[in-house]
Amino acid sequence: MDKRGPTLEDVAREAGVSRATVSRVVNGIRNVDPEIQDLVRRAIHSTGYTPNGAARSLVTRRAETVALLVSGAGDGFAARVFADPFFGRIVSGAVTYLRGRAMHPVLMFAESGAARKQVVDYLRQGSADGALVVSLQADDPLPRMLLDARVPVVLFARPPRPLPVSYVDIDHHRGGRLAAEHLLARGCRYPAVIGAPPDLAAGRDRLAGFRDALGEAGRGLAAVVEGAFTLDSGAAAMTRLLAEHPEVDGVFAANDLMAQGVCHVVREQGRRVPDDVAVVGFDDSSVAVTCRPPLTTVRQPVEKMAAAMAELLAGHLQGSLSGPTHAVFEPELVVRESA
Repeated sequence: MDKRGPTLEDVAREAGVSRATVSRVVNGIRNVDPEIQDLVRRAIHSTGYTPNGAARSLVTRRAETVALLVSGAGDGFAARVFADPFFGRIVSGAVTYLRGRAMHPVLMFAESGAARKQVVDYLRQGSADGALVVSLQADDPLPRMLLDARVPVVLFARPPRPLPVSYVDIDHHRGGRLAAEHLLARGCRYPAVIGAPPDLAAGRDRLAGFRDALGEAGRGLAAVVEGAFTLDSGAAAMTRLLAEHPEVDGVFAANDLMAQGVCHVVREQGRRVPDDVAVVGFDDSSVAVTCRPPLTTVRQPVEKMAAAMAELLAGHLQGSLSGPTHAVFEPELVVRESA
């Protein structure tokens, strides 16, 4: 019994075109009439033909692989990444887009100088076609290293210093404004912020948006305490905030994990959320739903942003994008029980 799978010849026969035409469509060569491409793709689907990846890469000179890089620093870096639902959402959005285009992601970490060099060498050798980069430090040298190595790259978030690179981001300033406006509408008289590390542009923009909304309403900010995007740092910041400013009746935390820590401390100190202290987070991650009470938060459409990041990279690889391109998304306030 013949157990061979469908071949190019089978697809060509089904589509009524030549084997060479099928080969050009499969290998992404763009001088094929769009109607013929559709015909061939339908024939591929109906026959169940699966292109040979190794053979196709010889023609296209592409690995059909994309590196998903998370860059940062410090001990336990990878463990911290996996503990934060934010990064799972990035992976989900990017992988969903790439899988639909037969591109395979490789997750890599760059937490030290040696690791960054390994990553750049891996990409320079053609082991992956390009990189999607999530950077967690303002002075991260990796994006510049990748550009210097002529690696196609797209960043999640605007770089803190100007670089000729594509990126996706959200309007963080607008997100901070939404949080402030909501707390003011609730009647909060002494709002405070548990912010991101000050070297991160996103954190500065969220705080600036919050301050601007308060200023336009003729109100001041009770205090700003720095956090580190973790539950424990949010709890520690809120403990300090209540000790130094017991009058605080509204808190904007720069991410949902810190907002969850805020809620824990408020309850531990015998106060109520939102009656005594209203709490607003940022991200609309899974934490926002599992927190008690469920968090009011500024939604960041992370999955859509990650898919857009992958789409930009695909555009660079295919030649449809020739220069740096930016996609900036709008935030949305999601009202739940915490504020």
